[in-house]
Amino acid sequence: MRVFSIVPGGVSENAVPPAALPERGYVWIACERSEFEQQQAMIQASLRDLCGVSIVDLHVSDLLNPHLPSHFDYTSQYDVLVFRRLAAGHGESPRDTQPTPVQRPRKSGPPVLRRIDTSPVGFALFDRVLLTVHPPGCTTLAHYASRLMSSGATDVRVSGAQIPGSSADLMLRIVNHLVDGYLALRRELTRQLDHWQSELLHPKARFNNWGALLEARIALHHLDEICEDQRSAILDWIEALAEWEVSEQGTDHFGGHRGLELLRVRSRDLLEHIQRVVHHVRQLEQNAEVAIQMHFSAQSNRTNDTMRTLTALTAIFLPLNLIAGIFGMNFEFIPLLHETSGFWWAIGTMSLTAVVLSVLFWRKRYIAHAGR
Repeated sequence: MRVFSIVPGGVSENAVPPAALPERGYVWIACERSEFEQQQAMIQASLRDLCGVSIVDLHVSDLLNPHLPSHFDYTSQYDVLVFRRLAAGHGESPRDTQPTPVQRPRKSGPPVLRRIDTSPVGFALFDRVLLTVHPPGCTTLAHYASRLMSSGATDVRVSGAQIPGSSADLMLRIVNHLVDGYLALRRELTRQLDHWQSELLHPKARFNNWGALLEARIALHHLDEICEDQRSAILDWIEALAEWEVSEQGTDHFGGHRGLELLRVRSRDLLEHIQRVVHHVRQLEQNAEVAIQMHFSAQSNRTNDTMRTLTALTAIFLPLNLIAGIFGMNFEFIPLLHETSGFWWAIGTMSLTAVVLSVLFWRKRYIAHAGR
């Protein structure tokens, strides 16, 4: 568990939650899901000391549930946001949860789909306290915590980072990092699915990995559902944020009118990022479907070319069989039958017919296309 006291101009990290809130600023408590389960009583007591209220049992269950979809809920004292991340990883340990459909091991399929971790990250947002419950090994939160410490230890103009002005601002920035984690994976995911498309459309390759392709389509469909849940959760948050009001003194925990407007702008920007992810996942799913259709269309075209070649060859040999059948009749009087040159006349006629038909079919490209 990591505890940060964030005040204007500085960030400090403590081993345990403080006994009281700083005069100006807020507190961020970040813990893994297993730590939250084991130290739940201590964390609840700290929340009562800092905020005067603890998290209700239903929301505690939501924060501990590793299979919960993304959603948003609120009370009069705090808000709860559960957001499923899309990041490269191996999921939570077997002690915490069983693999989700995207995380379960497969024998084949694009490796990047097997490595996408969709574990949920929980946020309990108070006026001046943010509690995050994340899966073990969450590199996104660790990376943002290091950035936060560096921004508090150096000049903002030098570090290029800025300390979030409120607990809600911090939550939105962390969620934005979770979303951008998938955007960083999209190049690799696109490249691997493009490789599958090239295998499907390769004229000399015989594609037999249909089970893995079905797994990939199921995984992409599951990602689409997760992204839709993320989008719905952020929309609910934006609706709740629209009801927030600024006090007459303008000294609210989110920084007055300007702070509230910045929260709304950042929320809309986060929603736009999620919509980009939804669009990209659907485009990948559509590309996989189009590749399958093009594969069967190419197979059908190759079958048609083969049948056209066989038909042309049959058309060439049909007149030859006719000539051979005529001279094979059991009649006594047939022209050229008893002539010494009759055999050569028949062979010459058959050869001339075959050459003429071959040239005719070649010029019509019945044979040329089939040979490609």
